[in-house]
Amino acid sequence: MLRRCRMDLHIHSALSPCAEVEMLPELIVMKAEMEGLDVIAVCDHNSAENAAACVEASRDSPVRVLPGIECETREGVHVLGIFDRPEQAAQLQEFVWSRLPDEPNRPEFFGQQLVVTADGDFVRYNPRLLVTSADAGLEEMCARIRDLGGLALPSHVDKTFAGLIGVLGLIPEGLDLEGVEISAALTPGEARARYPQLAGLGLVRSSDAHRLSEIGQVWTAAWLEKRTVEEIRLALCGRMGRRLEE
Repeated sequence: MLRRCRMDLHIHSALSPCAEVEMLPELIVMKAEMEGLDVIAVCDHNSAENAAACVEASRDSPVRVLPGIECETREGVHVLGIFDRPEQAAQLQEFVWSRLPDEPNRPEFFGQQLVVTADGDFVRYNPRLLVTSADAGLEEMCARIRDLGGLALPSHVDKTFAGLIGVLGLIPEGLDLEGVEISAALTPGEARARYPQLAGLGLVRSSDAHRLSEIGQVWTAAWLEKRTVEEIRLALCGRMGRRLEE
């Protein structure tokens, strides 16, 4: 039976240097539950080191946590890679890290990158610079995400910084996508009117939360049978009764 699910598929943890230190797994899940969300995806910049902790933090919660990564491609485009299992996200991390420049993080400039447990206990700082481009093109990154069983969802495509349309001015022909994320500044109707190239793609709005107060402030409703990546993929395509509410 299909059920209406409220989804926020773009949330950062304290691993992202631009996120607040309060973005700990347990608190993220608690806030998502308070906001009435059914599905969230935790996607940090170029790393999934807190993904398993966030999934573990949801073990007694009605909120389903999907692990993911917000990857940055060679072109400077951000792409969400969203998965059902932390091991899949870890495999994407391995690929991304093999393509990242070997540069140290500068916490005084970018912020700290905290790896934590499900309860929010400090484990270590990630010393590697995460807010940078991997040496992998957009098409290759999306293909790798798909090959690992994930959903590739270009982030905030309308934004000038790191958005697919904002950076490239178009959606490349042949790019295998079911949908994209638009920024909170636009409704799906406004986005489709402004960007005709979005025709045929499912449109998702998410909070892109970097602090607890932002979680669930923007979300997307989807009719799903199960809260899985494949069901979300079907909803983006409007197949088998699954659909997004726009």
